[in-house]
Amino acid sequence: MFFKSNFSYSNSKKSYSDLLLELDSGNIKSIYFYPRKREIDVLYKNGIKEKIPILYNDQLIIEKASENNVELTINNSRKELTSANSFASVGLFLIFLIAVVLILRSTSKLASKALGFGKNKSKFVTIDDVDTRFDDVAGVPEAAEELKEVIKFLNEPKKFTDLGAKVPKGILLIGPPGTGKTLLAKAIAGESGVPFLSIAASEFVELFVGVGASRVRNLFEKAKEKSPCIIFIDEIDSIGRQRGSGIGGGNDEREQTLNQLLTELDGFVDNSGIIVIAATNRPDILDSALLRPGRFDRKIEVMLPDLDGRKKILAVHSLTKPLSKNVDLAYWATRTVGFSGADLANLMNESAIHCAREESKFICDDHIEAALDKVTLGLRTSIVSSQNMKKIVAYNEVGRAIVSAVRNGIDSVDKITILPRSGYMGGYTKINPDEDTISSGLISKKLLLTKIEIALAGRAAETIVYGKNEITQCSINDISYATNVVREMVTKYGFSIIGPISIENSSELLIGDGFVKNKSIIADNTYSKIDNEIINISKISLNNAMNIISNNRILLEKLVDILIIKETIENDIFRKISSNLIKV
Repeated sequence: MFFKSNFSYSNSKKSYSDLLLELDSGNIKSIYFYPRKREIDVLYKNGIKEKIPILYNDQLIIEKASENNVELTINNSRKELTSANSFASVGLFLIFLIAVVLILRSTSKLASKALGFGKNKSKFVTIDDVDTRFDDVAGVPEAAEELKEVIKFLNEPKKFTDLGAKVPKGILLIGPPGTGKTLLAKAIAGESGVPFLSIAASEFVELFVGVGASRVRNLFEKAKEKSPCIIFIDEIDSIGRQRGSGIGGGNDEREQTLNQLLTELDGFVDNSGIIVIAATNRPDILDSALLRPGRFDRKIEVMLPDLDGRKKILAVHSLTKPLSKNVDLAYWATRTVGFSGADLANLMNESAIHCAREESKFICDDHIEAALDKVTLGLRTSIVSSQNMKKIVAYNEVGRAIVSAVRNGIDSVDKITILPRSGYMGGYTKINPDEDTISSGLISKKLLLTKIEIALAGRAAETIVYGKNEITQCSINDISYATNVVREMVTKYGFSIIGPISIENSSELLIGDGFVKNKSIIADNTYSKIDNEIINISKISLNNAMNIISNNRILLEKLVDILIIKETIENDIFRKISSNLIKV
C-alpha cells in the first residue's frame, strides 16, 4: 500500500479547496482515508505525498475520489481499537488476579503469626548454656546466700518438706540498676541443675488484647512440663504496676497480663515445683497483690556494694585484664564509693580502652584515673584559654573544696579541676560521698545542710573576692541543686520550722482509687511559709559558706594560684597544703 512507500511528505501545505481541485484535475493517484481523523494522506501522480486537513468523516472526499477514479483506501480503526481494548482488559484481569494471590498469601502469613502471638519467646537454658556461677558474683554476699538456699530447695526438697517447710513460689530481687540482679539470675541458671526459663516482662505485652495473658499461660505450661523449673522475669514492673480503678484504661492489656500472672503464681491450680524469680528497681510501684505471701514470698535486696564488696568486684573484672603490679585495687575501692557492680565493670573496661589507646602493655593507675574521670565527670571539652575565666572558675571550685574540707574533713575532697567537662560549666570539684550514708541510706539534717553550703560555696567565694555586683552565673547548676535539696528538707523530711509534716504536691491529676483529684489541699498561707523557709535556709547556708571561706582566705588564694597553673589539684596535694593552713 502507498503509506509504506519510501516517498517522503512534501513541505507545502495545501488547503481543502486545493484538494477538491486536484481531484477534479486528475493529478491525484491515491488517497488514504481515516474516518475518525480530520486529515487524509494524498499521493500525487508526480510522487509527492501530503497530509491535507478535511472535515470529520468527510463523505464529499469519498464521492470525489469515486467520480474521478482515484484509488481510495479507508482505514477502519474500530477493529484496532477493539483489539487494544481487549488486550487492556486481559492485562487488567491478570493484574487483579496476581494482586488477589499476593493478598491471600500475606493474609495466610498474618494468620499464622496471629496464631503464634499467644506463645511466649522464652527459651530453656541449661547449665551448659550459661558460664556464670556464684563465684563470679561478688559484692552481694547476702543475696547470693539467699539464692543458694533456693537451689537447695530444688535439689533436696525432702530435707525441707520433712520439717513442714514449703518451697517458696516467688523471689523478688530488688535493688538499684547495675547492682547485679540479672547476674544473680544467670548464676542460678548456672548452678541450679534444673531447667531455667528466662524472659523479659515487656515481651508479654502486645498491641492485641489477650496476647499477654496467653503468653503467661503458655510460659507456665512449658515450665510444668519440665518441673522442677525456675522462671526468671526481668523488669517485672513493666507488667506488675499497681492496678487502677478502671478510669482511663483500667482494663487494659497490661492489667489482664498481671491478672493472669497472679493466678498462675497462686491460683486455683497448683504450680508446685515452679519457682518464679523476678527483678525490679521500682518495688514502690508494684501491685500489692503481687507482693503478698504465697506469690512473691521472698524479697531479696541487692544493694550497692560496700568497700570490701567493691574490692572483690574490681578483682573479678580485672581477672582478664593485664594489671600493673603497682595497681592497688583496695585504693580504687575507696575512690569508688557509691559505684554499682556495673559501674565498676565499666570503670575497668574504660581503663583497658585508655591503656590500648596509649599502646601500653599493662593497665596502670594513670589509666584507671583517666577512666574514673571520664565515668564520673564526663568527656573533656575545649581547654579554658581566658585567664579571667580560669580565675573565676578556680575561685568557685576551690571555695567548694574548702567548705567541704571544713565540714567533712580534708580527705573528703578527691580532686579539683578547672578543665571543662561535658555537663559542667568550667570545672568540677569531686567530693567523696560518705560510706556510712550510702550503706545505711539514712539522711540527716546536718548532712543536707552541709550539701547546701558546699553547693553555694562557689557563689560565696565569688561574692567575697569580686563583690555582689561582679558575681557571674558560673554557679547556676549548684544553686539549682541547693534549691531542690532545701525544698525537700521543708516539704518532704520536715527539717524546718514549719514542723514535722510532709507536704506533697496534691494538685496533680490522680487516677487509681476511683476519683480524679486536681484541687490542692494546701492553703495559700502554707505555700507562702514554704517559700519563706526555703529562702531563709538558702541565705543562712550562703552566709555560713562565706564565713568559712573568709576565715580561710589565705588558703583560698594559695589553692587558686596553684590551680590556675596546674589546672588540676589531686587529693594528696590538697591534703598537704590544707593541713597547715585550714581553719575549722
